[in-house]
Amino acid sequence: MFNSRHKLLVAAVPAFLLLSGCDFDDVKTGPSRSEPLSVDLGKADHANIELDFGAGQLNLKGGGDNLISGNFEYNSDALKPTVQSARNGSHAVVTIKQSSGHTNMHGHMKSQWNLQLNDKTLLDLALNCGAGQADLDLRDVAIRSLRVQMGAGQVNLDLRGHPTRDYEVEISGGVGQATVHLPEGIGIRAEAHGGLGSINVTGLEKMGDHYENSVYDKAKVNLRLKVQGGIGEINLLGS
Repeated sequence: MFNSRHKLLVAAVPAFLLLSGCDFDDVKTGPSRSEPLSVDLGKADHANIELDFGAGQLNLKGGGDNLISGNFEYNSDALKPTVQSARNGSHAVVTIKQSSGHTNMHGHMKSQWNLQLNDKTLLDLALNCGAGQADLDLRDVAIRSLRVQMGAGQVNLDLRGHPTRDYEVEISGGVGQATVHLPEGIGIRAEAHGGLGSINVTGLEKMGDHYENSVYDKAKVNLRLKVQGGIGEINLLGS
């Protein structure tokens, strides 16, 4: 999947990071540690979840028994995440942030989040991804809305599943690369605006200023996808 455009993208990343103003000379690292995460589902049937991931590797998927669970691996207190959760009846709110908000790491620093979402709870997800890689396997997750704010990294988003209701996805910002695997059997409309380096689309037909598949607005379930901002490269992969 790595091509000449991707090599140019990687070359541009350090310049972006220099502009972030983060100084890591005083950041101390030690042995890698693993910290568990478990936010109880309770009676929640709808949740807002925000993940602010500054740098490293984010692995997010469905199949969890709790609202959100998993573990954090890191080797510096500067990268230790903070978790906040609140509940109001059947509605839950969860916010997870990297403590320092760093968007870069030197070679000895480690930060990896391995997280699972509950499949049955209707979710509004907001993901802020800095430098690094985010692998988002959301095929079985009940999404109502998904917002991904990219930084200087790579986002792999897998939406291939069997959604039962309309939902919206928005990807914006950054100078990285985003690859989106689109679901089959539902209507899809995709828009791309702003300073996109390149956009590669399969399985959708260009209709003026946007892309659609043949069953958009005719199927029982429709996905509306919007890409905007300075994405270095966007790949939309449909059937």
